[in-house]
Amino acid sequence: MRRLSRFLVLLLLLQLVLAAPAMAHGDSRPDKEAILLVAFGSSMPEGQKALKSFDALARKAFPGVEVRWAWTSRIIRDKLTAAKTPHPDSPVLALARLAEDGYTRVAVQSLHSIPGEEFSDLEETVRRFDGMPKGLRAITLGRPLLALPADLPLAAKALLEAQGQRKPGEAVIFMGHGTAHTGNAMYPALQYHLWMLDKDAFVATVEGAPSLDEVLPLLQRNSIRSARLVPLMAVAGDHAHNDMAGKEEDSFASRLKAQGIASTPVLQGLAETPAIAALWLEHLRDAVQELKEMK
Repeated sequence: MRRLSRFLVLLLLLQLVLAAPAMAHGDSRPDKEAILLVAFGSSMPEGQKALKSFDALARKAFPGVEVRWAWTSRIIRDKLTAAKTPHPDSPVLALARLAEDGYTRVAVQSLHSIPGEEFSDLEETVRRFDGMPKGLRAITLGRPLLALPADLPLAAKALLEAQGQRKPGEAVIFMGHGTAHTGNAMYPALQYHLWMLDKDAFVATVEGAPSLDEVLPLLQRNSIRSARLVPLMAVAGDHAHNDMAGKEEDSFASRLKAQGIASTPVLQGLAETPAIAALWLEHLRDAVQELKEMK
């Protein structure tokens, strides 16, 4: 199946390249706009629920515009393919399909939390489509949740407002994935803006910095007795259920329990959290507006 997908990508791209000379000599096709939403992906029903929630939001904001999806995780795409999910496309294949289907202008919107490795790969894909002979006349890319300095205070405020009131001595820990990519710097930057609003709000990552090891002493210093655990991800998928809320001894919940701190996992993805989804939607609006301003 993976070889077939690669073959389809190459076939579609070859068709576009062969069609390019004809397009260069008087392309009379009418403009057709589309939106491509791109997420890491999820094979879990809870994760699919969050993505469908954002799908509905995008369709309502841009009625009549074609909305499609692509997944940056090959593992997720393989799982969706095995489950016979229609079109579990990579960004490359999704863009090639759009061009083959006659769409000429595409706004791509990332549903990643930070501009990490997954987003960098997506950026490169968009750049290559923009620079090659193809059926797309224009393509733009909407930034992830945390990309610019101006995104950080808005996200911090929205994240805290989504949690409502907490009990005295109750912290909230937002769990990010973490990465060796330079985009990981957005996590400590978000931590700064959270602390400007709430001294008991923390960011901890599974594979980056800040780590839970760095957060635990701060919880003790602040006399924290309980904590909410919230995924800093578009979906509450495998990482949220296992690394954050799982019963294994190395999960966030288990490690907090070992320190005498009770925890309450909030298994809801940011894509279905209205205040955060609204920020992603604004980034999509920016991408669509940029698309309209392109010749």
